[in-house]
Amino acid sequence: MILFAGSLHLGLIYGLMALGIYVTFRILNTPDLTTDGSFTLGLAASASLTAMGMPGWGIVCGIFFGALAGTVTGFLQTKMDIHPILSGILTMSALYTVNLYVLGDRSNLSLLGSPHLFSMAAALFPAIPKDITRFFVAFSFCMACFAFLAWFFQTHLGLCVRATGDNDDMVRASSIDVDAMRIIATAISNACVGFSGAVAAQYQGFADISSGVGMMVVGLASVIIGEVFFGRRSVIAGFVSAICGSIIYRLIVALALKSNFFPAYALKLVSALIVIAALSLPALKGRIQLASVRREAKRHAGN
Repeated sequence: MILFAGSLHLGLIYGLMALGIYVTFRILNTPDLTTDGSFTLGLAASASLTAMGMPGWGIVCGIFFGALAGTVTGFLQTKMDIHPILSGILTMSALYTVNLYVLGDRSNLSLLGSPHLFSMAAALFPAIPKDITRFFVAFSFCMACFAFLAWFFQTHLGLCVRATGDNDDMVRASSIDVDAMRIIATAISNACVGFSGAVAAQYQGFADISSGVGMMVVGLASVIIGEVFFGRRSVIAGFVSAICGSIIYRLIVALALKSNFFPAYALKLVSALIVIAALSLPALKGRIQLASVRREAKRHAGN
């Protein structure tokens, strides 16, 4: 039960990041490696402000700084004509120094003794078990982000962003600023990632400069796993599958580490193996179906 509760909490928190990665990876069809840096930026901003007694502002600033990081990446892609992958790497590298500065020139920051949103919720409802209050806080944040994205991508601006990801030449021919659409999408994506980092800092009670390492793989795994279970349909269904994929991913990782087959330090290896397996499933399924068709064709030819 504890294993499931922890996986559910973390799945919802990192589901925010999965939503952001879904925006760039599926809607914009552009890989964005800013994730590792913008996640840590949201984490650092939230932890620093929480330590100063402002946990609410920590969440707000985590979202804002994440969006700012995404804007820089989008600007490098569109206005500087730098390759999208290289743009993300450059921004991520620069953010390492920024994150250290935000953390006060230290590599980690503990929130022990500092009130944060999860502890405040537990204090507000003392009769409710702590795991349940933690769930409702994480669920509320995740649903708020989902509701915003679901609303935004039904607006005219959101539809323009979606069209840019589908066919930017057609959008450009319609006199829509493609560069602006890409910058907006990248900013929204990294705002979600920064949001995830901000909530994660207050959930775990500390911030570390290396917390964002491998977050791109985690988010990608969540998106892919969600699509394996729920398929690829509408954008709204894609957001739902990303959140569910994040929860499933966390549960798989927890079960893998609990099995004692993998040591605790093998988390990144487990994550990479999960992504490889999820990405390979469609190809393996197609090959199995093709082999079945060939066998059927040979059987009919023999008759």
